[in-house]
Amino acid sequence: MNEIEKAAAGLLYNANYDVELLKQRRDTKEHLFELNSTRPSDTEKRHRLIKSIFGKIGEGFTIEGPFSCDYGYNIEAGINFYANTNLVILDGAKVTFGDNVFIAPNVGIYTAGHPLDFERRNEGLEYAYPILIGSNVWIGAGVSILPGVTVGDNTVIGSGSIVTKSLPPDVIAAGNPCKVLRPITDADRKAF
Repeated sequence: MNEIEKAAAGLLYNANYDVELLKQRRDTKEHLFELNSTRPSDTEKRHRLIKSIFGKIGEGFTIEGPFSCDYGYNIEAGINFYANTNLVILDGAKVTFGDNVFIAPNVGIYTAGHPLDFERRNEGLEYAYPILIGSNVWIGAGVSILPGVTVGDNTVIGSGSIVTKSLPPDVIAAGNPCKVLRPITDADRKAF
């Protein structure tokens, strides 16, 4: 089993010293440099670069620069995806976004984790668990989403939250660690 297969299986893999993974990340960084240096008005070039980086994108995909990721091909987004500035996705495993996802500035989505034992960590070993963000999700500014989390459809995550565990659909959640505050109700639909 090679390091890419180990990562996909959720096993410890060598992210720091594997030649193929290093090459893939370097190639992605080259594409990201070009994307983040492209004029906002050059929508055709931006769209071409985005399609070359991401595994799959739907219609109405918008991402404001700068943007950073590890590989890109592990990221899939549905229709009407919007990400504001400074989105970071460490995509050692799959990161899947449903339709109509709205991401505020300075959000980090991290599939990667490291052994607690320093000797294994110093060997360059890490693990990656997939993250699933449902449809109609709003992620507030400065949120961090950690490995293995699923966020249910229609959920709102408050700014500055650290999401360490999965969240159900149709709720407002916030905090460190992020917890469900309350369900989204009909009153919320009428408020704004």
